[in-house]
Amino acid sequence: MASVSGITLAMAAPRSSILSRLPAGSRPIAVSTPAQSDATIRRRPSEGSARSASERALEVSRSAKTPADTFGPLYDAVQRAKVFPDNKTFVDLIPRETPDTIMAAFRAESPQTRDQLMAFVGRHFRSQNEVGAKPRLREHIKALWTILAKPPLAVVPGSSSLQLPNTFVVAGGRFNEMYYWDSYFTMLGLKADGEKPLIEAMLGNFMSLVERYGHVPNGTRSYYLTRSQPPFLSFMMDLSDNTDPVINAQRLEVLKTEHAYWMAGSDCLGKDGTCQHVVRMPDGSLLNRYWDARDTPRDESYTIDVATAAEAAPRPAAMVYRDLRAGAESGWDFSSRWLRDSKRLSTIHTTEIVPIDLNSLLFNLERSIARRCASAEDSTCAAKFRRLADARRTAIDKYLWNATEKRFGDWDRSAGRLTASVSSAALYPLFVGLATTLQANETAKLTEARLLAPGGLRTTTVGTSEQWDEPNGWAPLQWIAVQGLDRYNHTALADQLASRWVRTVSGFYDCTGRMVEKYDIESGLAGGGGEYPVQDGFGWTNGVTRALLDRPGIERSIVASCPAK
Repeated sequence: MASVSGITLAMAAPRSSILSRLPAGSRPIAVSTPAQSDATIRRRPSEGSARSASERALEVSRSAKTPADTFGPLYDAVQRAKVFPDNKTFVDLIPRETPDTIMAAFRAESPQTRDQLMAFVGRHFRSQNEVGAKPRLREHIKALWTILAKPPLAVVPGSSSLQLPNTFVVAGGRFNEMYYWDSYFTMLGLKADGEKPLIEAMLGNFMSLVERYGHVPNGTRSYYLTRSQPPFLSFMMDLSDNTDPVINAQRLEVLKTEHAYWMAGSDCLGKDGTCQHVVRMPDGSLLNRYWDARDTPRDESYTIDVATAAEAAPRPAAMVYRDLRAGAESGWDFSSRWLRDSKRLSTIHTTEIVPIDLNSLLFNLERSIARRCASAEDSTCAAKFRRLADARRTAIDKYLWNATEKRFGDWDRSAGRLTASVSSAALYPLFVGLATTLQANETAKLTEARLLAPGGLRTTTVGTSEQWDEPNGWAPLQWIAVQGLDRYNHTALADQLASRWVRTVSGFYDCTGRMVEKYDIESGLAGGGGEYPVQDGFGWTNGVTRALLDRPGIERSIVASCPAK
């Protein structure tokens, strides 16, 4: 063996050694030719040999059956539709049936669109890379749970880690702590793989955090205690099979505590109409924003924040720091959604934005509490939280839906209107079920026209150096969109998104053996941008992809192939 730049290479082996290692059915086939004596060969004149070689070359050329010859109309359709970024991908695939069988199926099915053609190719061809080496994607993801699971954490004096009583799953890479919203999408995969005890263990950790701190922090580090993240705790609880009435009563109290955390500013609203996470809208209704209790540089990004604040001068540094922290609470750190100038992070103004995703999730939290109160036969509590959910829905409809542009979006308090940002956050109202049928239909049209990319769902329609912008695609947003579209019977579009995302993840895995945090959904490569290099692991990619693999028919649409570099 030899090593080049850390990669181990197998040195060339004698021919017999290589052949002996080939699996049955893949060894070269010996071809017999009529015996000829040396004398016969020597009698051929050199001229005749030259002419014979020329004729033979023409004969070989005429008799060659390339993929274009063998699969004519199918080949033409696949290449013209740009089913694969690299034209070489299709011509190197291995047929699963005879060419005649495949072409008969092609004529019978007559696939027209890119997605139909991709699905057809997935059913009738396979990648050469499928032979042998790597485990299937399902098995690979299942094996990663053991690697990403960490034991309970005790308090260590001076450490930033927060104590956790139970086993938990981390994202991977540089992220060795438990994150709030990441964990829901990770748990989707745990659920699909039957890891029920691990789901219960993680729920126990989250309940412990709320009981100790009054909210779920951004992550399980002391420097994350000043903020939370998108509130998915009620969704996590919905993944649990635990029907113990005592446990469910405790969970209801935890959800009430979380709701109180997000609404804590409602009793201290100042002249500007804000306090902590709460915003008073022009008509007096209350919605929410992302916010952080501190206005200093983030411990985990100190020098970056100091440099950003310096670039923002003469704006007060404390305002910049709080907006950066609020952007981190959103989970979209960072995105043009939060910027006045999409090319300059120093123009961040997150606390001036009333976001559609956060308010959709809080609507769901209120509705979830109302439902749980009703189950507990507490009619007063149920009525209270139904009223809160209804009031929030009315305010969202009034301020976060633009009837002229027919889209959901984020409200800019300083401008008094929706921002221009078109993003996948617009799918959250569908995910939680607060959109009307008309709003859902228009959102589906917008998604297909502006957010649907070759590799999945675009994060925004703006290309920047920030990681939560085009061309990056993120697993949680794919799930939100697919589930939301399904909920309003836009199943065909949901299928397209799911298939494209799984193909992106599968193709990159097939090429590299890796699962990563984010993907470039235009090229199929690992995503870029942001404050740190792309990370391997990766919790929510594994979880969402694993859950989507259970979607009927999705695996048949996958052709594993390396993305074009």
